[in-house]
Amino acid sequence: MAEEAANARDPEHSLEPVGLIGQSGAVLRVGRMMLAAGTASYRVKEAMAAVAHALGVDRHTAAVTLTEITATTHRGPIFRTEVTEVRRFGVNAERIQLLDEFRSEIPEHTTVDEVHAALDRIERRPALYHPAVNAVSAGAACAAFSVLNNARPLETLAVLVAATAGQFVRRALAHRSFNPFGTTMAAAAIACGLYLASVALYGMFGTDVDVHASGYIACTLFLLPGFPLITAALDMAKLDFSAGISRLVFAVMMIVGAALSVWAMTLIGALDASARDPIPLDPVPHFAMMALASLVGVLGFALMFNSPWRMAISAALIGMVSNTVRLILIDEGVMIQMATVIGCVLVGVLVAIAAPRTPSPIITLQVPAVLVMIPGVLAFQSVVSLNEGNYTDTIGAILEVVLVVLSIMVGLVIAKLITDPKWAFDRS
Repeated sequence: MAEEAANARDPEHSLEPVGLIGQSGAVLRVGRMMLAAGTASYRVKEAMAAVAHALGVDRHTAAVTLTEITATTHRGPIFRTEVTEVRRFGVNAERIQLLDEFRSEIPEHTTVDEVHAALDRIERRPALYHPAVNAVSAGAACAAFSVLNNARPLETLAVLVAATAGQFVRRALAHRSFNPFGTTMAAAAIACGLYLASVALYGMFGTDVDVHASGYIACTLFLLPGFPLITAALDMAKLDFSAGISRLVFAVMMIVGAALSVWAMTLIGALDASARDPIPLDPVPHFAMMALASLVGVLGFALMFNSPWRMAISAALIGMVSNTVRLILIDEGVMIQMATVIGCVLVGVLVAIAAPRTPSPIITLQVPAVLVMIPGVLAFQSVVSLNEGNYTDTIGAILEVVLVVLSIMVGLVIAKLITDPKWAFDRS
C-alpha cells in the first residue's frame, strides 16, 4: 500500500529501475574508494566487476582515469550509466588491502545493503599511524635516500629534520583539501628552507657543510609521486592509455612543482651539483651500508603510505635485496639501465612470492620497493639546471632520468608478464 501511495504521488517513480540504480551506486562506490586509495585503474575495474557480479548484474563496463569513473551496469534489457569524479585522492595501502580482501572474499550472491555496510566499516577505519609517525617515516626514507646518494652524516641528519617537517606540512594541507600542486610546492619549500637553516646552524657552531645536491634535494624526495608513476606504467602496459597518461601527467606536474620550489630556494645560497664520490669504505661495508639504507628507505616510504607493519617489512626486505643487487651490478660495470631492469624484475618476482603470504596486494609491495631506484635527485637537479640556464647538463640529466624510469617500468612489466597470467593474457 505504501508503495502504491508513493507511485500515485510520483508516477515517474514506478518507471525507474530502482534496484538497478542501487546496484550501480554500490558498484561505483567501490570504484571511487579504490581510486581514491591510489591503486591502478585495472584493479579498480576488477573490483567493480567482482562486486557487480555478486550483486546479480548481467554485465558491467567501466572507463577509469586518475580522477573520473564512467560505469555502465546492465541487467536484462535495461542499463544505467553513471559518471563520478574523485577530487581527493592519495595513497592508503591499508585501505587498498582491505578493499582487495573485500573484493576477493565477497560471496557469490550479496545485497546492496551488505556491500554498503562493508564499505562503511572500511571507510571508518582511521589511519594506522599518528601524523608525527607518518612524518618521521618520510624523514627517515629521505635520509636513507641521501645516504644512497653519497651524502655525509651531518647532511643526512639535516635531511631527516627537513623532510619530516615537510611531510607534516604536506599531510596537514592535504587533509584540508588544499590544491595538490600548491601543497607540493609549499612542502618542498618548507623542507628546503629547513635544510638550508640546518646547514647554516652547523656553520654557526664551527662545522662547515657544503650545500650539495645529494643532501639538499634528498630532503624533498618524499614528494616523489611513486604510486602514480608505477600505476601509470602498468595501466599503459594494459593499453589503458586514458588512465595511464592522466596518471603520468599528474606525476610530472607534481615533480615540476616540487622542483620549482627546490630551484627557488637555491637562490638563497649556491647549490653544489657536482658528482660526489662515496664515503671511502671497503666493498663489503660499503654495500652493507647501501643495503641498510635501502631497507630504511623502503620501510619509511611504506609506513608513510599507511602500510601495516607486516606489509611494510616485506616491502623493505624486497627493496633491500633488489636495490643492493642493482648497485652491485652497476659497480661491476653493468649499464645503469640494464641493472635497473634486472633489479625491478627481481622486485616483481619477489613480490609475487611474498604477496600471498603476507597477504598484501602486489601494488602495495611493488611501489615502495622500487622507489629507491627512481633517480629523484637527478630529476630535481635537471629542473634546477634548466632554470639556471645550464642546458647541456639539463638535457643529459633528463635523458638519464627518462631512461632509468623507463627501465623501472620495463622491469616491472616483464615481472608481471612472468608472474601473473591473468594480467598477461587479456581474455575480456
